[in-house]
Amino acid sequence: MARRPRLAVPALPHHIIQRGNNRQPIFFSDSDYRFFLACLAKAKERSCCRLYAYVLMTNHVHLVLAPTQGEQLSLFMQSVGRRYVRYVNETYHRTGTLWEGRFKSAVVSDDTYLLACGRYIELNPVRAALADRPEAYPWSSYHARALGVSNPFLDEDPAYLGLGETAAQRQGVYRAWVAAAVPQHEWPAIRSATQKGLMIGPLGFQQEMEVVAGRRLVGELRGRPRKVSENVL
Repeated sequence: MARRPRLAVPALPHHIIQRGNNRQPIFFSDSDYRFFLACLAKAKERSCCRLYAYVLMTNHVHLVLAPTQGEQLSLFMQSVGRRYVRYVNETYHRTGTLWEGRFKSAVVSDDTYLLACGRYIELNPVRAALADRPEAYPWSSYHARALGVSNPFLDEDPAYLGLGETAAQRQGVYRAWVAAAVPQHEWPAIRSATQKGLMIGPLGFQQEMEVVAGRRLVGELRGRPRKVSENVL
């Protein structure tokens, strides 16, 4: 059976998961994480994508990317993947594949759902018991978005920009948002939608994307993340 075409919508965010083959490690030292970040920066130079959030885990990565053109999403991931595989193979004297097939992705509405997706990504190390709090894990976008640490290749997404008039206000609101209680349905829904290549967003947004895609996409994310003001103000 032919693979279903990947849904890539220009200007909208996409939650991406890329795993190691057989869920094996893809990072073996701090130098590897740093090189992968350099690969992200280089891919941004060569493709027209904005990078809103990320986390580098032991055997997989999460990214939130917004392409200006649909094909730029795959070009970005190809650039990162090939450059990093060459580095790993040369550094560790290995051959063969590193990645588990093609990456998984879901289109995200650029509202509270996008903030929920960022929280899901940046709390991944805490859920995996790699850190007791997000700021204790060095390989994520949390430090820039919540603490104001400079990150030259990270962009501020529309939902994040709406959190406050100043950088300090946005950081404070975002810290409180990440620390707030997460609705029970939220993380399983984000995970399921991304694995199946569907949507992360309200019903109306999903229905609009069905028209764009020409196929059924509705039904994976039930309920709405609480508004930021309900959690942190």
